[in-house]
Amino acid sequence: MASQTQQLENPTPPGLGYPTETYERRHFNENNGALTVYFKKLSFVLGSLFGPRGGRFMNAPHGAFQDSTNQVAANTTTAYAVTFNTTDFSNGVTMASGSRITVADAGIWNLQFSIQFTNTTNASQDVDVWFRVNGTNVANSNSRFGFAPRKGAGDPYHTIAAINYFVSLNATDYVEIMWRPTDTGVSIEQYAAGTSPTRPAVPSAIVTMSFVSNIK
Repeated sequence: MASQTQQLENPTPPGLGYPTETYERRHFNENNGALTVYFKKLSFVLGSLFGPRGGRFMNAPHGAFQDSTNQVAANTTTAYAVTFNTTDFSNGVTMASGSRITVADAGIWNLQFSIQFTNTTNASQDVDVWFRVNGTNVANSNSRFGFAPRKGAGDPYHTIAAINYFVSLNATDYVEIMWRPTDTGVSIEQYAAGTSPTRPAVPSAIVTMSFVSNIK
């Protein structure tokens, strides 16, 4: 019933024959046997799904995306969308136009992001990060992150901005992550893989989208 990819077989309802004009034990036994097999399979599926580790059989909509480029702000009076160029996972969630996290199903969604910010200025700086749905700002969704001055010439200050947020969406709606710094010396940066020791590259931005619940 359960394959190596942890998928449950959906039992097919049996095709029961029509009864004859007079009672026949053979006809009764055939239908009873088909129903018995069907309900055994159904009981196995339900038992597996609602058992102690049944969550491994769930196929919930989700998406995960990241970016491998530097992102800069040309000025401090414009809202910029955080962009992504790599899809890690996609099941009912897709990336459109580089910044639009688009859902196929209506519901409550959990959006989580981490953004690698860098401050190259000699002063403390701030950056606002908020959400838009279908191009409209989401009320009360802004977060302000503060950055210390750079440590020295060629040695900027680095920090990760991260948050998770529940948002109600309709089918085909999209969410964007917007940002605005107090100085153009604040940017979103990626870093190449390192050596001594060998370590992975640092994406400039990562975002995940997980389905939480139907809309009540």
